[in-house]
Amino acid sequence: MINVGIIGTGFIGPAHIEALRRLGNVNVVALCDSNQSSAESRAAQLNVPHAYSDVAAFLQHPGLDAVHNCTPNHLHAAINRQIIAAGKHVFSEKPLCMTMDEARELVALAEQAGVVHGVSFVYRQFAMVQQAASMVRYQQLGRLFSAQGSYLQDWMLEETDYNWRVDATKGGASRAVADIGSHWCDTIQFVTGRKIAEVMADLSIVWPTRKASLADVGTFGAQADETQYESREVTTEDMGFILFRFDDGSKGSFSVSQVSAGRKNQLSLEVNGSLGSLAWDQETPQQLWLGHRHKANQLLSDDPTLMNPDVAGRARFPGGHIEGWPDAFRAMMHQFYQAVAKGEPSPTASYATFHDGAQVMAIVDAIVQSHQQQRWVRVSP
Repeated sequence: MINVGIIGTGFIGPAHIEALRRLGNVNVVALCDSNQSSAESRAAQLNVPHAYSDVAAFLQHPGLDAVHNCTPNHLHAAINRQIIAAGKHVFSEKPLCMTMDEARELVALAEQAGVVHGVSFVYRQFAMVQQAASMVRYQQLGRLFSAQGSYLQDWMLEETDYNWRVDATKGGASRAVADIGSHWCDTIQFVTGRKIAEVMADLSIVWPTRKASLADVGTFGAQADETQYESREVTTEDMGFILFRFDDGSKGSFSVSQVSAGRKNQLSLEVNGSLGSLAWDQETPQQLWLGHRHKANQLLSDDPTLMNPDVAGRARFPGGHIEGWPDAFRAMMHQFYQAVAKGEPSPTASYATFHDGAQVMAIVDAIVQSHQQQRWVRVSP
């Protein structure tokens, strides 16, 4: 059994725990939270035997093999550093850290330590995204020349929608692009096998001032009618529109928004080639749309018998059995812990590494710079 610890128990920490417990060869043995009382309370709720409030003490827990960093963004770099220094395999929520200098440092540290390192880009793990990538690899779409899509949500639509992600000191200089646009970029790069090399961006703040609840409200939490507020300035974008060029010269565009009423978590993408097109929508994840010029379009389902042989195993159940986001999350953990079981990073695994996390951070940085300077910006390697 592999012994794992979790740092941070907000919205995403329990999702990590649930996915890990489905693997069968992982024990979640300890968690760490901001204070001892909340750590013990969350440990009891989540049936984790040991609770800590000090990261250094937590990392000394006997027999700990790997650690998941599920803290707010501004804590990622320092805690990832501590995990690596302790010689533990590390799985980090994205973003990997807050700056490109930190990203390069963490990549170097993880490589020097020889630990397995991963970043939580989950959408590449859906069976039909794996199918899309396989079709591109085997040139079933022909020569690719464009890609487009969007990632739309509505949880920041109202003036009173506020949490730590809005505060640039905790969430970073970018919000919508860094939070959800980063997922879109990782997914499209995984599907196409190409890297985004240049960007032109136009970002927008819908609420220059938001009303922050004086009570603590978690991510995706609802406000009570009697809630009291204070006004806070907003410096991070609610939505954005981006043109981009891939490293092979092909082109595309995508938009991001956290203020699109009715859109809960819609990551959608389309890839166009000389022989056909494909499209995928995360809210109907078991279908892959295939577009044709001279015959009827198709909807391919994630039935293993219909998928390309090299990825058929990514659909774990027979056709018609529903698989969704929690299953993709489990698949991500399965890929990562196959490498952990071997004790070394896998060059062929499909989970995102610190290298991928740093490269996507470079795209986000270029998008912010492009918006500020209103020009095309190259993505730094």
